[in-house]
Amino acid sequence: MSWLTKIFGGPGRADRVDYYEEGLALAQEGKFHEALTSLRLALKEEPGDPIVLQQIAIAYTRIGMEEEAMKTYRHVLHRNPESPGAHYGLAFLLLRHGSHADAIQHLEAFLARTPSDVDARDHIVHARRTLRELQGEDGEEPGEDDA
Repeated sequence: MSWLTKIFGGPGRADRVDYYEEGLALAQEGKFHEALTSLRLALKEEPGDPIVLQQIAIAYTRIGMEEEAMKTYRHVLHRNPESPGAHYGLAFLLLRHGSHADAIQHLEAFLARTPSDVDARDHIVHARRTLRELQGEDGEEPGEDDA
């Protein structure tokens, strides 16, 4: 590859950085500030992408910027009102801030549109359990979380 192609990019731009994947990898390593930088670059490439925005909100949460995380989740919900991931993340942040009624609404919205992938199973169980606790229903039958 010529040096001009490296600088200006050639057909296919094979060596282009995937900022989203880089951000996820950095977050997995616990490097949340660095992950935010990469995720913001990914967002420049795909403005308004709800998946990237949700990962940004998660990174904000991990570094203690919960107000920014809540703003980001709300932004996702403004553009995609049925986004289960944004409802889930916002619900638990609202709980930490004592907004139980709002958290219940977001947990219910998440559970109404639960993702079908296997990775979401633990989140679904956690949301159901938390919702029952918030609603004062603690006498559930064993195994109900397994649905």
